[in-house]
Amino acid sequence: MFALFLENQTLLVINGGVLLAMVLLSMLCRQDRPADRVLFGGVTALLLAVYLTWRVRETLPDWQMNFASVWAHVFFAFECMTLAYTLLSIVVLARTSNHTPDADAGEAALRRAKQVPPVDIFIATYNEGLDILEKTIVSALAIDYPDFRVWVLDDTRRDWLREFCERVGAHYVTRPDNAHAKAGNLNNGLRHSAAAGGAPYILVLDADFAPHRNILLRTVGLFSDARVGVVQTPQFYYNADPIQYNLRATECWVDEQRAFFDVMQPAKDAWGAAFCIGTSFVVRRDLIDLIGGFPTGTVTEDIHLTYRLLPHGYITRWLNERLSVGLSAEGLPEYISQRSRWGLGTIQVALTADGPLRGRGYTGMQRLHYVHGLLHWLSRPFTLMLLAGPLLYWYLGVSTLYGEPLQFLAYGLPALVAYWAYSIWITGQRALPIFTEVTQIVAALAVTASLVSAMFKPFGRPFKVTNKGLDRSKLVIHGKFAALYAGLLGFSALGLGRALVVDPDAQGLAFNTIWTGVALMLYLASLLVCVELPRPRKEERFPHRAAALLRVDGKEYRVTTRDLSCNGVAVTTPLAPAIPAGTEGALWLAQAGWIPCRVVRRDGQLLGIALNAGMAARHALIRLLFTDPAHNIARQGQPKLALSRFVRRALLG
Repeated sequence: MFALFLENQTLLVINGGVLLAMVLLSMLCRQDRPADRVLFGGVTALLLAVYLTWRVRETLPDWQMNFASVWAHVFFAFECMTLAYTLLSIVVLARTSNHTPDADAGEAALRRAKQVPPVDIFIATYNEGLDILEKTIVSALAIDYPDFRVWVLDDTRRDWLREFCERVGAHYVTRPDNAHAKAGNLNNGLRHSAAAGGAPYILVLDADFAPHRNILLRTVGLFSDARVGVVQTPQFYYNADPIQYNLRATECWVDEQRAFFDVMQPAKDAWGAAFCIGTSFVVRRDLIDLIGGFPTGTVTEDIHLTYRLLPHGYITRWLNERLSVGLSAEGLPEYISQRSRWGLGTIQVALTADGPLRGRGYTGMQRLHYVHGLLHWLSRPFTLMLLAGPLLYWYLGVSTLYGEPLQFLAYGLPALVAYWAYSIWITGQRALPIFTEVTQIVAALAVTASLVSAMFKPFGRPFKVTNKGLDRSKLVIHGKFAALYAGLLGFSALGLGRALVVDPDAQGLAFNTIWTGVALMLYLASLLVCVELPRPRKEERFPHRAAALLRVDGKEYRVTTRDLSCNGVAVTTPLAPAIPAGTEGALWLAQAGWIPCRVVRRDGQLLGIALNAGMAARHALIRLLFTDPAHNIARQGQPKLALSRFVRRALLG
């Protein structure tokens, strides 16, 4: 008993010391200091290496041809793959870049120049409606740059879109087929724009990404560095993704890709290995011609473009500025399909003859960075294995880790605490336990299926466009996914309860109980994500505080706007009680003039107003809201608030 007491005391000291060290590092270290990034990352890597050594030496059973042994070794193999990705990430994140000063200098030079290089703007569209395309086209036409043309590349051959382009002054291009999907569409635009003069630079936008007014002034100047072939800017979204929205964390939790765009890509840029992400990038036309057009043959022409240019000595420059906003995947099926396509495309590029694993002209560092990205997807099956581990123990008696539970507290828990602390710190609270894991879990099954499929048929699968702008006004339960996570939740809880009653002294019970407790939280969060809450507003609102006038019943009221969209506004006025709901009138905004409206809601001094804007007023609203938009989605995570929202969602729905 005394020996056990001493052992427990030692474990408390170890874990308490690690926790204290992580807190101190989080408080004292700064992400912008390279030495601090190396120090914090090095401590984390050391604890992960210690954990890995313990796993190899103490927790693997003797190899035998039975399920228990095979499971333990296969689990460990995928765990090693995940740890390799984590350790490589720590190395990559030891550096970071900031090209804002270079963009400042480039913008100043362009503003001084008597003549600027022309730019062709390609907007690639397939099946998006006018409510989405209008924002992108109108915002593109409003870009602050002396010499550019807007080309709408329609891969669905829609007459109404041709007429709209003629009306607003954009060039319309289509083709008789959809060969090579988006890459083929871009190449068709390349040919048509070349016949009309061919600007030396091309800005590529997805159909749902509205560019900021200054996007070209901020990016074109960076091509003064002769090594730069592509200037890529991050993707920002003006709507919540399914994880944020369905866990009620829109205002307190960032979308899953923020850590990648805001932290990982600047780090890769510092190593010369940032890559194109498909929209909101500028590329040199002569280099596209050099490689024979936008790359085809894979479902991710973006990263493929970067890796076609690298052997020729041209890099992708990452400008970490918010210069466009677009639509995130709005529903869970689209969210999952999108990530499956990214995983498959990463594998396809790796397998091409000119790719970074087989092709010539790549440096060892460039190949290593691609392996790093590949490991991110290849380790996704490990997420499923983590979910399966407790169930195998409760129902089949199959252990995943062989060893003393107290040893895990000595080796595993410090590594886990260090990893979580480092992730939160290095990402500026853009990564958070539970939320980050859920984003991986909900897509893990589909990504794993894509990986398995790619083993037998890596090429030939059709490019699937992510649907945007669908009706999201009703509650939707994704039955198959919900049943899966509900089943995992129920069976895990049942297995745990039965074990605690039948054999409370069983070996490994304590360890698997803790594992199951964490898993139950993840199952519950994943289940809640599968129950998609209604999104009653067709248009997303942006914070907008400005003086306005409301004219109703022959009277004018001075009001102050609180938030604004293209079809609605919230205003405040002390005289709101005098204005009944249902009243029709007009609202005056400085940038759009008088807009017909109707008061639809009154709450104290707050009025909810529906706008009925004509085309000119609507385009004025688009230019106001999208060419330099306010942030309407969380920019930084608020862990405490996000967790409280999750608990409330779980308890109250």
